[in-house]
Amino acid sequence: MNPIKRWLVRHEKASSAVGTGALVLAIISFIYSPRVVGIAAAERDLPVYSVDREGKYVSLTFDAAWGNEDTQQLIDILGKYGVKATFFVVGDWVDRYPESVRALHDAGHEVMNHSAKHPHMTKLSAEQIASEVNTCSDKIEAVTGVRPSLFRCPYGEYDDNVIATVRSQGLTSVQWDVDSLDWKELSAGDIYKRVTSKVQPGSIVLFHNAGLHTPEALPSILEYLQTAGYTVVPVSRLLLQGETTIDHTGRQHAAS
Repeated sequence: MNPIKRWLVRHEKASSAVGTGALVLAIISFIYSPRVVGIAAAERDLPVYSVDREGKYVSLTFDAAWGNEDTQQLIDILGKYGVKATFFVVGDWVDRYPESVRALHDAGHEVMNHSAKHPHMTKLSAEQIASEVNTCSDKIEAVTGVRPSLFRCPYGEYDDNVIATVRSQGLTSVQWDVDSLDWKELSAGDIYKRVTSKVQPGSIVLFHNAGLHTPEALPSILEYLQTAGYTVVPVSRLLLQGETTIDHTGRQHAAS
């Protein structure tokens, strides 16, 4: 779920394959949505899609895998509203933009793991998955001094092997229950409508650091959330502590 099309266009490398790629990503988004996952939840090991907790808390997340055009602008906007977010970054992105990784950390945002090279994790062995996770964590820790505790699967793809292996490396896998679809180059107004119509207490919202209209949409979304009484926190602060369970929709609950 990354703004591949935008990155290609900005670098004048767009091709007819982009349309096919967008269709594939849309199909993946549907397959790995909480509603579809819930059909077979009894047999699946799920990541966290949202959190059942007291109060109107929500988390904003940004995936960073390719472009870096808007990262500083996002930092500035979030800073203006006093909001801390969670950025899931790919190891190769850390290599290309260490100054941005450091800027995110210095601004108080969480820098978390999005794999080393953004592969299709379900096609990898447990050993390869562990290598992807640890290589990315090593790179983030080298820049920020903090080792990630959260992981987001590239393309939103996972299976039991992926989730169990990630957990064995000491990380919690995190998805989302509100998808801005900013990677599809929706207008700022459409992004706003999608997010504000779907967000609820405990939501995890998905954006991308290089979404074409994300910086334009973000201020109005933040104003809506704050006016509606929401407190925006990084994902690690949204998650419940202690014994927890995850229901068929991927919602985390305190164990009873």
